[in-house]
Amino acid sequence: MTHIDGNVLAGPLSEIFSADMTTAMGRCAGCGDVSPLAMAMVYVKPGAFVARCHLCDTMLLTLIQSSGTNRLDLAGLAGLAIPR
Repeated sequence: MTHIDGNVLAGPLSEIFSADMTTAMGRCAGCGDVSPLAMAMVYVKPGAFVARCHLCDTMLLTLIQSSGTNRLDLAGLAGLAIPR
């Protein structure tokens, strides 16, 4: 499966956060890299987004959209700095 960059998360994450999350700096729980979410490798399926670290492939976040509900798992992020 091919991936696209993290900019694809701008729309779906804007439904949850008021800030532009593609510019949020995330710390990978796997390798410790700190990068904007826009640099993540994102795999898209209908109603689902999986973002992986661009260096070590750790799953940073998963967003599942279904039936008016957003489910967000940030388990692969050791930290997240969200711009105001």
